[in-house]
Amino acid sequence: MQKITNAADSEVEKVKALIRDADPEGDRFAKVFRETYYLLYNGQKTGRYRWEQLYKTEKTHFGTLIEIAIRHEFAEIIDDGIQKHLDYRIAGIDVDCKFSMNKGSWMIPVEAENEIIIGLHSSDEDSCFSVCVERASSDKLTKGGNRDRKRTFTRSARSGIDWIFDDAPLPVNRLLHLSEGAREKIFANRSGQKRVNEFFRQALGLVINREDIATVAKQRDYMKRVRGNGGARTALAAEGIIILTGKYMRQMEIAEQLAGVKLRSDELIALRVVSVSNSHGGRGAVTIDGQSWRVATSTDPIVQAPISF
Repeated sequence: MQKITNAADSEVEKVKALIRDADPEGDRFAKVFRETYYLLYNGQKTGRYRWEQLYKTEKTHFGTLIEIAIRHEFAEIIDDGIQKHLDYRIAGIDVDCKFSMNKGSWMIPVEAENEIIIGLHSSDEDSCFSVCVERASSDKLTKGGNRDRKRTFTRSARSGIDWIFDDAPLPVNRLLHLSEGAREKIFANRSGQKRVNEFFRQALGLVINREDIATVAKQRDYMKRVRGNGGARTALAAEGIIILTGKYMRQMEIAEQLAGVKLRSDELIALRVVSVSNSHGGRGAVTIDGQSWRVATSTDPIVQAPISF
């Protein structure tokens, strides 16, 4: 085992600084966690959207998937570890990657004691994630271990963790966070197209991920169910609803002007709109096809919405 020295502590700070520089706002870690949840749910084929729906073996596999995903996302700062029992090499320093559903409860094997770990935690239910870099020194670990001799951080050690990201926001799993009644209305439809249409109705004004749509549609070309020419854009336009995606700059601008949201490339939002001439108030207007539109209020009439932007 590596002896703890002042130099070893400086290694922790070096790794921590490099990670902060690579992802100052946490957007990249948030993306990796969100994508890993969706990958494990495999909603397009299974219809699953929550942690409790996974098998025990799948839950165990999450830590491996997130470790691999981080390796790919941060390839510019992460290499493979030289020591076989450690996952990464960052700034010439070998580190191990540990994930736990319970914050700070990483299982540390004997061979990783006194080594540096990247400690990870996330909760889809609470829409948050946490990341830290710590040395798993013996004095920070519990005296007793499990039958594999793995130990965890003591309560005192957990309270002293210097988190890089502490319960930082995770992009919302929209299906998970809709009401049970809303989900029942969505999945009551046998047609994938009708489920997608109802999803946008139930999530009106809320950001939706493409993977949420894949889970609802359960079809190979699920985004076809969103577009015009017979998709949700066409069906919902008669109800005054427009669907915007972060894939296109103009639609991103409209979403920000009307709803104050900045869509990522894999995100969408449905809004009920009304022409300014028919409006009784509401948010600032935006021009579409030469006409001014704003987000409709509950007292505004339902008017035909534009389909192309």
